[in-house]
Amino acid sequence: MRYAIYFTPEQDDPLCRIAAGWLGRDAFGGAASAAKAFGDLSAAEVAFHTAAARRYGFHATLKAPFRLAGDTTQKALTDAVAAFAAANAPFDIPRLKLAQIDSFFALVPAEPLPELQTFAGDVVSAFEPFRAPLTDAEIARRNPEALSPQECRHLSQWGYPYVFDSFRFHMTLTGRVATDEAPRVRAAIEQCLGNELDKPVPVAGLAIFIEPTAGAPFEALSYHELGTQAERKTA
Repeated sequence: MRYAIYFTPEQDDPLCRIAAGWLGRDAFGGAASAAKAFGDLSAAEVAFHTAAARRYGFHATLKAPFRLAGDTTQKALTDAVAAFAAANAPFDIPRLKLAQIDSFFALVPAEPLPELQTFAGDVVSAFEPFRAPLTDAEIARRNPEALSPQECRHLSQWGYPYVFDSFRFHMTLTGRVATDEAPRVRAAIEQCLGNELDKPVPVAGLAIFIEPTAGAPFEALSYHELGTQAERKTA
């Protein structure tokens, strides 16, 4: 069993609803939905391109999936995330944009947002005591030979290579897409999203996701609103 601490909009947020429809699965409850055609992509093509992202649900990774350390519990983790969320004020991402990262499509901030980078780093640090050390097999799955020296150090110290200076906020919408297919997939995603990316995205909560068994779909275990002990601010 693994846990992860993710950013996702709350379940009824329009962007979360649209993304769940695109991916074909709602991480809140795990309900699957039939794939739909968008743009020039058939429903079967949408299902194919979203298969890898579907298992994880709509999210941005803050604390990557980890096994619990032997001296802690799920309740202790949940209580700690709730307390952390309560002590941190919500803020907005002014605008997301659709981009390709290593050939997969994702939503990323349209402009650099230092506050978001700092928040993500704080999450990584705050919940490190709950993470069990990586096994040799888990390290191998990260292909350390393909990582930069800094990313290797992050993997060794924090269990994930893409943290702090290597962190890139992204909300994945597809698996890897071949270059010749990318324009069709981009157009389909843009049609699905409509004008939703014209709106600010509130970073208003933290979610704990859980992978019940190896390879199983991740589901939202709990959602914790930010700022119950802090005044709201806008980035």
